[in-house]
Amino acid sequence: MSANQLSVLRLKVLAEADSGALMRVLERFQNLGVLPRRVLAEFTTTDSMSIQVDISGVEESRMTLIAAKVGQIPCVSQAYWHYA
Repeated sequence: MSANQLSVLRLKVLAEADSGALMRVLERFQNLGVLPRRVLAEFTTTDSMSIQVDISGVEESRMTLIAAKVGQIPCVSQAYWHYA
């Protein structure tokens, strides 16, 4: 197994508390054929939604592109990734 297959990358997203925000974020992974290991979404106290998506087997450059695409979604105010 390569290091990319073992590494878990975590996408962190802050979005408006919109009923479709979670689906819009996950749609980006579906379009790429990437299945998340774990997804966690919760409402924050500031009328926002915090979304966390854990992915393995994806290169850093690809995750950077995914984060950039997610950041372009109108209801998303912040999107970045880091190692889990």
